[in-house]
Amino acid sequence: MLYFITGIFSGFLGGMGIGGGTILIPTLVFFLHINQKIAQSINLLSFIPLSIVAIITHLKNKNINIKIALYLIIPGLIGALLGSTLAISLSTNYLKKIFSIFLFIMGFYQLFCKEKE
Repeated sequence: MLYFITGIFSGFLGGMGIGGGTILIPTLVFFLHINQKIAQSINLLSFIPLSIVAIITHLKNKNINIKIALYLIIPGLIGALLGSTLAISLSTNYLKKIFSIFLFIMGFYQLFCKEKE
């Protein structure tokens, strides 16, 4: 049941563009006791169909600037290749710490640094 709830909530956040991995990865690691590397891999695999649905929805609503997206895709693919190669070579503990620091920094930014609209 926790898998189902986690999937629904992470898919909901992913569809909004927030990033379901911020919920999915910690839930898999801390509550379901799955290895950090496997949790991140599951997140990436589950992201494919979720992102396809989100892309179709956002394209229909004309929320995507195709020109900007194309400038981001190639460097993003290169970054993904480099990041996944690095993640494979890092220990699980180190990877968990890096991910935790990233989440902390993003949370701090959202609370204190981001301009209010």
